[in-house]
Amino acid sequence: MLRIISINLNGIRSAVSKGFLDWLQAQRADLVCLQELKAQEADLSADMRLPAGLQGWFHCAEKRGYSGVGIYSRHKPERVSAGVGNAEFDGEGRYLRADFGKLSVISVYLPSGSSSPERQEAKFRFMELFYPLLEAMRREGREIVICGDWNIAHQPIDLKNWRANQKNSGFLPEERQWLTRVFDELGWVDVFRRLHPDLPDQYTWWSNRGQAWAKNVGWRIDYQLATPDLAQSARQTAIYKEQRFSDHAPLSIDYDWDL
Repeated sequence: MLRIISINLNGIRSAVSKGFLDWLQAQRADLVCLQELKAQEADLSADMRLPAGLQGWFHCAEKRGYSGVGIYSRHKPERVSAGVGNAEFDGEGRYLRADFGKLSVISVYLPSGSSSPERQEAKFRFMELFYPLLEAMRREGREIVICGDWNIAHQPIDLKNWRANQKNSGFLPEERQWLTRVFDELGWVDVFRRLHPDLPDQYTWWSNRGQAWAKNVGWRIDYQLATPDLAQSARQTAIYKEQRFSDHAPLSIDYDWDL
């Protein structure tokens, strides 16, 4: 069984101080995709680079304390590549890929558009350039899983207050339609929803405002998207909420797959 975890840490140093590495050691994960490191390579301790029998690879943002993605793996990849070939977004550390035989694992962190109209436009630019890359990946003939914070809730079931958020970043019609095309036209599979198509109140992010966490007023914006055969092999999934390492919860999925 292949266990893959995806987690937006909202700062790796902050998450580690809250017990993330201790939790990770108990998970027996084969691969862990990290987003929002908010750290440079020099900021990463030995424990952050090599936790729990895993080895880490990272793509940090040029700006200090911002963005950045990483992948922990129990097996050494044959190839690791960073970036989407775009200077604007590669400077923000948003994409890291590791190849193992016929399997590829990707950690991605889509921009958030909630802070300003300018950032929403940046998000749309990323989506526009990322779509053909997603299309090209489907033509590779490899099994691929793309883990990450997509900053989009797809359907009303994926956020608590969907009616009030239809004009807000993360649930805009254009964003949702883009994700629908990723699923329906390109054939990527939302693995969590494949296993739990109608299960409500399953969220991975909660605002720090009010009592969103306590009342489970959340959004499901963290996904593992997989090629169809790999998605078919998924056996179980879990969103871990017993401890809080960041404003996101870890998403774990077990695949009946051998590296």
